[in-house]
Amino acid sequence: MPGVPRELAEHQLKVFPNAKPIKQRLQRFTPKKREAIRAELTLLKAAGFIRELMHPVWLANPVIVLKKNKKDWRMCVDYTDLNKHCPEDPFGLPRIDQVVDSTAGCALLSFLDCYSGYHQISLAIEDREKTAFITPFERWRHVSTSDPDVPRDHWGKRVEAYVDDVVIKTKNAEDFIDDL
Repeated sequence: MPGVPRELAEHQLKVFPNAKPIKQRLQRFTPKKREAIRAELTLLKAAGFIRELMHPVWLANPVIVLKKNKKDWRMCVDYTDLNKHCPEDPFGLPRIDQVVDSTAGCALLSFLDCYSGYHQISLAIEDREKTAFITPFERWRHVSTSDPDVPRDHWGKRVEAYVDDVVIKTKNAEDFIDDL
C-alpha cells in the first residue's frame, strides 16, 4: 500500500488506559444497505485498508448514508463509543475563512487531499483492534488511517488542515521544497 513509511510517521489512538472496551451488537440493515456494505467492503479489502478480525476487543457498527447525489450509499463506521474513551481534541476544526485568509501573501500553495491512497499514514499496530467493526459479512479492522501527522511547530504557519484537506503554504518560492 502506498503511503508514509511507518518509521517516519504513525497514527496512534489516545484511548484512556482505564477504558473498558465496548462491543456493539450487529444492527439490521435493509437489502439495499447490505449490498452497499458488501460493495464498500470489497473496495476497502482490494485497497488493503481493512482485514478480517476473528476476536475483537472493541466493536462498532457501520452507518449507511446517502451520498450527495442522493442515489448511492456510503458506509461510515460509528466510533462514538471509542471516541468517548479518548481525550477531547482542544483544537477543533478551524473556520474555513481563517484557513483561506491565512494564505494571503504566499508565493505558492500546495493542496493535498488526505483521502487519497498515496497519503495514508499507518495506524499503530497496538491500536488496530480498536478500529474493529461488525457487518453482516464478518468483523473487520482498519489497517491505516488518513490523519496527517505534522510537527506541531508547522501547524498554522506552513500547514493548515480542514477535515481531509491540507494546505502547505510557501512565502518564498525558493523555500517551496523545504516547506513541502
